Amino acid sequence: MATTLDSEDDAVPEIKLQLAFKWSGREFTVDLLGSDRVYDLKTSLMSLTKVPPERQKILGLVKGKLPPDQERIADLRIAGKSFTLIGTPEGDEFKDPSKLEFLPDVVNDLDVDFADNPAAAAVYKNDQRNIRKVKEATEQLQINIIHPLRKGKRLLVLDIDYTILDTKPLTSGSLPSAECARPGLHEFLETIYPYYDICIWSQTSWVWLEAKLVELGMVGSTRNYQVAISWLVLDKTCMFTVFTERNGQPYAHHVKALQIIWNHFPQFSAKNTIHVDDLSRNFALNPNEGLKIHAFKNAHTEQARADRELVKVARYMVHIAATEDFRTLRHKEWKHVLRRQP
Repeated sequence: MATTLDSEDDAVPEIKLQLAFKWSGREFTVDLLGSDRVYDLKTSLMSLTKVPPERQKILGLVKGKLPPDQERIADLRIAGKSFTLIGTPEGDEFKDPSKLEFLPDVVNDLDVDFADNPAAAAVYKNDQRNIRKVKEATEQLQINIIHPLRKGKRLLVLDIDYTILDTKPLTSGSLPSAECARPGLHEFLETIYPYYDICIWSQTSWVWLEAKLVELGMVGSTRNYQVAISWLVLDKTCMFTVFTERNGQPYAHHVKALQIIWNHFPQFSAKNTIHVDDLSRNFALNPNEGLKIHAFKNAHTEQARADRELVKVARYMVHIAATEDFRTLRHKEWKHVLRRQP
């Protein structure tokens, strides 16, 4: 069954499909939109059956092999079709936290930078599916506010994994939490706190993150800063996969859409928000707001202990804090800006 929905921006009308399928002797229906991708079909099937995508075998939906994840549902011409799903569901048994699938997507070092490619960035921003995903994430987002926001402050959206700490020894327990922190972490936060409210955005669960923030002394300590919005629950409802091309090849990755935060806190926008992360692909929907720093790894080494990246970022952020509109800045050149400072 297929129906047509009018999109809010009067763009191409959205096609709504409901497909019937059988799995393990039971009948189900799955709802999709034309702008969804094959990836979204697989994740919807997982939510209904607990069969992870890598175990799914879909029979009868298309002729031959199922198209790749980035293929649009509308292009498959599957309205009114039914299919059979074969696959073993994932168990609910306890897993080692260091091996959980929801841990940060950091093992893949392939990155992409859209700051110098406005055409590619526009593809992301104008994609009907991405616009819808932002709206859905805004509605479903859970926010834990530990300390109230302060009037008139800028907003720092700060990644945690390999940006302010080395995640690998932290999750494995091979190093004490304090030794996994990037050098100068607390000094960095204390320096920028008079000018910025602080939002930690990570892909791990709230329970795991809260415990680590406490161990790192970022929450519940007597430091001269407070984590204002300490956690955005980053599951598939608010951090979603986007599809584009990299070096001419299909490329899929997760993205952090700042609009989700701005929808909840309208005092913040592109005018006063900066996003610090070690992966520029996380800036895909907001390339001009992103400041990329190199990843912090191998925390046990002398080279890592000599890292001074956060000291430099703090200087830059204090330098730009009085700028009325951050959209006039080019954060990609932040190190060049520092070199020109006395």
